Amino acid sequence: MADSDTPSEQIDAIIDGLGDWRGEKLSRLRGLTREALPEVVEEIKWRKPSNPLGVPTWSLDGILFTGEAYKGKLKLTFAKGASLDDPDGIFNASLDAGTRRAIDLHEGDDVDDEAFKDLVRSAAAANAG
Repeated sequence: MADSDTPSEQIDAIIDGLGDWRGEKLSRLRGLTREALPEVVEEIKWRKPSNPLGVPTWSLDGILFTGEAYKGKLKLTFAKGASLDDPDGIFNASLDAGTRRAIDLHEGDDVDDEAFKDLVRSAAAANAG
């Protein structure tokens, strides 16, 4: 991956590099995010020696959420998740955090497409404030 690649191309490379269900799931959720908010901005944040590729981040008037792959899970962390309505109970991690909320997905887990898109739109509305 070259530094001159766009953030979207860098996210493509991260997804391709995963080579398993985590990449497939992140790609699917990325697509749902683009359906929900066609104007969403893809970014790479927090590059450091221990994570030289950085963290895929989706933003609109501020960070909506990040998508990180760990050994056994995919974690989507919503920056203002604690202030969002979650009528479908998608959030399942960081539930006691003061600001953030997260969705931890393990192999075989799924997320309701429409509920996820609603959550993404709600995050954008919270940023637009």
